[in-house]
Amino acid sequence: MKLNVTWGASLTALLGSAFLAFGLYHVHSFSGVTEGGVLGMTLLLEHWLHISPALSGFVLNAACYALGWKLLGREFLAYSALSSAAFSLSYKVYEQFDPLWPQLAQMPLAAAVLGAVFVGVGAGVCVRAGGATGGDDALAMSAARLTGWKIEWIYLLSDFLVLALSISYIPLKRIGYSVLTVILSGQIIGLIQRLPLPSRRTSS
Repeated sequence: MKLNVTWGASLTALLGSAFLAFGLYHVHSFSGVTEGGVLGMTLLLEHWLHISPALSGFVLNAACYALGWKLLGREFLAYSALSSAAFSLSYKVYEQFDPLWPQLAQMPLAAAVLGAVFVGVGAGVCVRAGGATGGDDALAMSAARLTGWKIEWIYLLSDFLVLALSISYIPLKRIGYSVLTVILSGQIIGLIQRLPLPSRRTSS
């Protein structure tokens, strides 16, 4: 069967992934404010095992997609694969440069809000295009199917689980800012999904 994948949506997914990777590198990885889910896990692995998110993000996402591929449409998987690859490539490029805002390490509230904007807009645009930059969606759908829980509780549980693990290298005081960025980024993603698409003009 032919995949209904468009150039416009593919470009949107690429740009959203690059935007997300930019924020994760220049804000989250240097500010001490982390994310939940797969994004937060990549930062955790980077800190303790010195594994670049460019590699760990790709591996973790692939594992999540493999777990949930039966529950997802083919177009979603295609856009998600494109987004994941674009995120890893973009992050690898950004790693070649110094961070733009190292002072955010002393400004956790600003880092939490700015980081939420990058994550919310980047991930939200990719989801709106038809895919996802991370495997959180596939993992949440699979877990919801297996447990019967509501999917929003699966998302919340995975985020807080990663944040709890992140206490091993992030001071408890800063975890509160991480909770803030998780909540804000989730709201931004939801807002972008609800935005109406521009109507097409019909020829008379």
